[in-house]
Amino acid sequence: MATRFATRQLRSALCRPSRFMSTAPPPKTLPSFSMQGKVCMVTGAARGLGYEFCRAFVSSGCTSLAIVDLKQEEAAAAAAELTTYARANNTDANPEEVNIIGVECDVSSEKSVQKAYADVMSTYGRIDSVVASAGIVENYSAFDYPFDRIKRLYDINVHGAFFTAREAARNMIPQGGGSIVLVASMSANIVNIPQPQTPYNASKAAVKHMASSLAVEWAKKGVRVNVLSPGYMLTKLTKTVLSHDPELQKTWERLTPMGKMGDPEDLAGAIVFLSSDASSFMTGSEIRVDGGYCII
Repeated sequence: MATRFATRQLRSALCRPSRFMSTAPPPKTLPSFSMQGKVCMVTGAARGLGYEFCRAFVSSGCTSLAIVDLKQEEAAAAAAELTTYARANNTDANPEEVNIIGVECDVSSEKSVQKAYADVMSTYGRIDSVVASAGIVENYSAFDYPFDRIKRLYDINVHGAFFTAREAARNMIPQGGGSIVLVASMSANIVNIPQPQTPYNASKAAVKHMASSLAVEWAKKGVRVNVLSPGYMLTKLTKTVLSHDPELQKTWERLTPMGKMGDPEDLAGAIVFLSSDASSFMTGSEIRVDGGYCII
């Protein structure tokens, strides 16, 4: 089962076009944007936005990367895909230098998060950039939202982000610092319509302020904590949902000043900026990539 899943995913990854893939020599850019030599870790990375963040890191030179997700087989399959992608497209690295691993982790469990970091540190010996991308969203009215699902959402979105950030800092401070990016949402700043999602919105507002608070605590210890807040993105999951409700997509696009939803790859530049030395004097800040949704 796992082999079939990995083969299918690998074929998909290699066949789909990407703005990162090119036969032309790479354009010159500021060295501070490079992820070369950095050890990176992304939670919720087997699919969706987390996977795109990993592709962005690999495209920016990262060869030491931990793919963290709930199921080991899916994390390992994603790691295999990205290893193939890195060896084919990272011309500055020797193939044997690419070391991308899949790590099983339930971010809602502090012990599971601690074990994941132990695995990463055992493999690489250090950690430079961490992205807390694991999260869920559900749409229930406030009166109908089951308590067990509210608790699960907060355990993943809020507690998971906190556990991920705290363990990152514990490992980064002794080595002199690092970068942590918490993935929130434009929902941390606005109330989405027409879908009801009060607990989700509140969870992302909590993540945004959590980053500010942690940034203050750790600023003098070399650990930066920033927030990336996406708007409506056309992930595979979103496309599936909207295929059953095309009017909802039209509503979202109408409410977005740019008149469209974003592509997951639209977040690549922002995540590399926040995770790299290019943002070395930036902490406690939020970058919104939402097509202008929050400004009206």
